[in-house]
Amino acid sequence: MKKKKIFPERSTSLRKNGSQELRISFKKNNIKKVYIINGSSFITENNLSSILIIKPENHYMIINKEENPIEITYSRDISNHQVIYDPYKYEDSEKINFKAEFFKRKYKIPKGYIITLPKWYSFKFTYPDHNLIFVRPEYGLSIQIHKYRNELWEILDGNPIILNGNTVYYYVKSGTKFKIPINTFHTVINPNKKKFVILKEQWSGNFNEEDISRVFNPNNYT
Repeated sequence: MKKKKIFPERSTSLRKNGSQELRISFKKNNIKKVYIINGSSFITENNLSSILIIKPENHYMIINKEENPIEITYSRDISNHQVIYDPYKYEDSEKINFKAEFFKRKYKIPKGYIITLPKWYSFKFTYPDHNLIFVRPEYGLSIQIHKYRNELWEILDGNPIILNGNTVYYYVKSGTKFKIPINTFHTVINPNKKKFVILKEQWSGNFNEEDISRVFNPNNYT
């Protein structure tokens, strides 16, 4: 594959470049509303030149925030580049929300949770002072910001990919913590084939699911 058309609010897969430099050219100049993962950088404010350079072994992904499709051309065939995360792999699959009992059977879920938030790609147990979140294999949460709360994440299991602000962290070890201030881009991606990612989420400020602004929502969750 050497060319791709990316429709509005869609993206490429997250891939890992091979051993040679990759150049990605954009057919349209002065593209301003494109989000890019390039290695450990998450770029959201840009006036792109016609060429994007991906260094050897770097991860890369392009998200189209323009109102119209954009066309990109790769300098080499990328079909042999490893796909780390395909946001649309299960797009046409039946969406059945998880139930709490599924996780109670598999994990030692602490007692005392107040409410749950079931989805087909994740599950959240809410306690008085924290959330316990499970992310399904080969899925990611939306890239989002919170308007009224800060968050503190602690990775419990699963070696996820974490996007926090303008930095991307790959295969994060258990015990690692992330501070996520108000109005900061963040997400978690589960690159595993079978294993769930588990994280603990604490907050300060106004905890309300309505304060979420999803800037990239491949699961189409509303």
